[in-house]
Amino acid sequence: MPPKPKFSREEIVDAALDIVSREGVSALTARELGEKLGSSPRPIFTVFKSMDEVMQAVREEAMRRYDAYVSRAKDYFPSFKAIGIFMLRFAKEQPKLFNLLFMQENSQARRFDDIFASLGDTASLSIDFVMSGYGLTVEEAHFLFQYVWTFTYGLSVQCATGMCDYSEEELVSMLGNEFMSIMSFMKSGIRNNVITTLRPVRRDDPEATFDPFKKT
Repeated sequence: MPPKPKFSREEIVDAALDIVSREGVSALTARELGEKLGSSPRPIFTVFKSMDEVMQAVREEAMRRYDAYVSRAKDYFPSFKAIGIFMLRFAKEQPKLFNLLFMQENSQARRFDDIFASLGDTASLSIDFVMSGYGLTVEEAHFLFQYVWTFTYGLSVQCATGMCDYSEEELVSMLGNEFMSIMSFMKSGIRNNVITTLRPVRRDDPEATFDPFKKT
């Protein structure tokens, strides 16, 4: 008969998450987790097969907490902008967890669709907010979300790493400017007519031409 677990799965994950949130992913070892639980590492492995399995459970719980934190945006208007603000606040308040969720290598991601699939419930919630709040189609909502999220992600990384210490007023303004830029571009009706894939050419190449207004 296998030994009865000394700690529940929830107790182990909570302890591991506390270590990661305070000290980062690299600090989560079997020894550190055992000490956090007031035990040797052995009881951990009556519940989990390996530390990789513990880490996966920590990621899932961290994403659940992130989704719960950001989903409060539904109580605000405009809700889509509120999601961006909550994302930035999370990056400031929980930089180690933000790093775990959004700054670790993702070997499965090749396109933005892959990233979207890994963003948890918040991504789908954002699409719903954009479609209902601004009358966009699914395709338009995904286009808007991709560019606004990418911009917001860049700001969030700066906040999480301490590269910049923007005030919330500055962040609100920057998010608003980015949102209005993309929305105006979409509503202008020129999105499908403007060439955005032209590559810059070397100035000293006599055969190269670069005309951003030339249609192919």
